[in-house]
Amino acid sequence: MSALTVSHWLVGLPVLAALATLALRRTPHLAALVAVLASLASVVLATIGLFVAPTRFQGIIQVREPVQVGGIEMPFELGAGPATAAVAAVVALVAAAVLVFTRWYLEDDDRLAQFAATVSLFTAAMMLVVHARDLVLTLIGWEVMGWCSYLLIGHWSRKESARRAAYKAFIVTRVADIGFVLGIVGLVAGAGSTGLDAVIDAWSGPDTPATPAVRSALLALVVIGVLGKSAQFPFQDWLPDAMEGPTPASALIHAATMVAAGTVVLAQLFPVLVHADGARWLLGIATAVTMVGAAALALGQSDLKRLLAWSTVSQVAIMLSALATATEEIGPDPALFHMWSHAVFKSLLFLTIGWLSVVAGSTLAVALRGAGNVHQLARVAWLFGLLALAGAPFVVGGLSKEHVLVTAYEGAIGSGGPGVIVLAALLVTVVLTAAYAMRAHLVVTAPLERAEPSAAGDDHPSGMPSDAVLAALAVLTVLTVVGGLILITGLFDIHRASQWWMLLTLLLISIGAGVSWLARSSGDPRDAFVRTRRHRALADRGLGFDTAYRRLIADPVLGLARVVAFLDREVVDGYVRGAAASAGIAGWFAERGHRREAPSAGVGLVALGLIVAAGTAVLTWR
Repeated sequence: MSALTVSHWLVGLPVLAALATLALRRTPHLAALVAVLASLASVVLATIGLFVAPTRFQGIIQVREPVQVGGIEMPFELGAGPATAAVAAVVALVAAAVLVFTRWYLEDDDRLAQFAATVSLFTAAMMLVVHARDLVLTLIGWEVMGWCSYLLIGHWSRKESARRAAYKAFIVTRVADIGFVLGIVGLVAGAGSTGLDAVIDAWSGPDTPATPAVRSALLALVVIGVLGKSAQFPFQDWLPDAMEGPTPASALIHAATMVAAGTVVLAQLFPVLVHADGARWLLGIATAVTMVGAAALALGQSDLKRLLAWSTVSQVAIMLSALATATEEIGPDPALFHMWSHAVFKSLLFLTIGWLSVVAGSTLAVALRGAGNVHQLARVAWLFGLLALAGAPFVVGGLSKEHVLVTAYEGAIGSGGPGVIVLAALLVTVVLTAAYAMRAHLVVTAPLERAEPSAAGDDHPSGMPSDAVLAALAVLTVLTVVGGLILITGLFDIHRASQWWMLLTLLLISIGAGVSWLARSSGDPRDAFVRTRRHRALADRGLGFDTAYRRLIADPVLGLARVVAFLDREVVDGYVRGAAASAGIAGWFAERGHRREAPSAGVGLVALGLIVAAGTAVLTWR
C-alpha cells in the first residue's frame, strides 16, 4: 500500500463512517460502535502510513483532472510526506480514543449517534487539511471543521450556556476567517493556481507576482485567520467557553483538530511565511502575548477543565511561535513536533478529567479535590500528562518544548524577526505552566478519602470507565512517556537540542512548581493564587474580555443595526406607505367621480389634481 493510497483512505474513511453512523442513528449504540471501528481502522492505516511515508511530498490528482476556472488552475491534489504521516497518525489515534471514550461518557445521551458522526466528519476535515496540496481543499477542510466545532460545542443544546458558547465560537472564528479567505484568494490569484506547490514557487522566489509588502500583507491575512481558529489574542476568549460542550468534544478540539489546524496550514506555507517579515512579526507578537496571558489565567481558574482550556491556548501559542521565529534552515518541523506531542498529552488530560468529573460530579476544583485517588491509572495518567504539559525533560512535551526554545533562540540571534520577544515570553511561560500544572496535580491528588464510585451519579453508577476506555488512557499515557522516541524515526526533521536548554528548562520548571508547592501550605491548593472571590471571578471571566467584546464590538454593531432598521422602517418605508396611501385616496375619489356623485365630484377632481401635483413635486425635487 502506497503512502498516497493511505492518504486517500485517511480522508475518505471518516466521511463514510459519518454517513453510516447517521444512517444508524435510530440504534445509537450500534452507530457509535461503527464510528469506533472505523476510527480504529484509521489508526491501522495511519500506522501503515508511518512505514511507507516518502522522504518528500508526493502529489496525486484527487477525484478528477485539473480544472481551469477563470484562468486559475485547480489541481485537487492530496500529498504524503514524513511529517504529514506523523501528524495524521496522531490525529487518527486521538480521534479513536475520543470515540471510545464517547461510547462510555455519553452512554445515555439520546443524540449519541449524531455526536459520533460529527466527530468522524471533524476527523475527516482535519485529515483533509493535513494531506491537502491544494488550497481549495485546505479551505474546504478548514470550514468544515468550523461547522463541526459549532455542532460539538453546542451538542447539549438544551442548555442556554452551551448554545451561547457555540454561537460565540462560530462567530469569532468566522470573523477571523474573512482574513484567511482573502489571504488565500490573493495567494492563488498571484500564482495562477490553487496548487500548494505552485503557490510556494510563485511567492517564495525572488520573482514574486508582487512586492514583498504585498506578500507580507497576504500572509498576515492568513495569520489572522489562524489566530482566530487557534484562539490566539485577540480571539482567545471563545475557547474556554467551548468547555460547555461534552468532554470528548473538548479533547478533540483542543488536542488534534481545530486549534491545531492553523499550525498545519502555516507549516505548509512556511517557505512563503519565512520571507514575509510583517506576517511573522504579527504572529510572533500575538503568540507572545497569548502564551503568557493564557498561562497566567490558567493559574487562577476555579474549574480545572477551564484550566486545561487556557493551557491549550498557551500551548498552541508556543507551537505557532516556532513558526514565527524559525529560520529557513530549521523549517517548520519543531512546531509540528510540538503539535504532535501536545495532541498526545492534552487528549490524555482531557479524557482523564472527564473520567474524574463523572466520579466527582463536577469539574470544579472544590469538587475534584482528591478525585485522582479513585484509581491508580487516573493518578498516573494525570501525573504524566501534567509533566508533559509543564515541559519536564524526557517526556514527550519536554522534548518538543525544548526544540521550540532552541528555534526561538536561533531566531533571536539571527537577523530580523520577533525571536527575542518570543524567547522571553517562552521562558516566562515555562514558569507559569509549571505553577498551574503543580496546582492541578495537588488538587486532584490531595490525600482525601473519596466516596465509593457507586455514589458518582445516575448516568454512570459504577463511576468506572469500560475496559476499552482504560486501554485508551493507558496507550495515551505510554505515548506521553515514550512518545519522544518518534524523533529517531526521522519523520520530523529536527536539529538536536542542547543539554543547556534542558537544564535551564528544568530550573524554570522547579521555580514554578516550587511556588505552587509553597502556596499550598498556607491554605487549600485549589485556592492558591486566587485568594478572594473577586480575583477568582476575574480569572474565570478571562479578565473580562467577553464583556469588552460586548461593549466595544457587539453593542455598537447592534446600535448601528437599530439605527439602520429605524431609517428603513420610518424613512424609506414611509415613502412607500405614503405612495400607497395616495394611490388609495386617488382611487376612492376617482370611483366617486365615476359614479357621478355631483356634490363631491368637483371637490374630488380638485383633490386628485392636488395629489398628482404634490406627487410630481416630490419626485422631481432634488
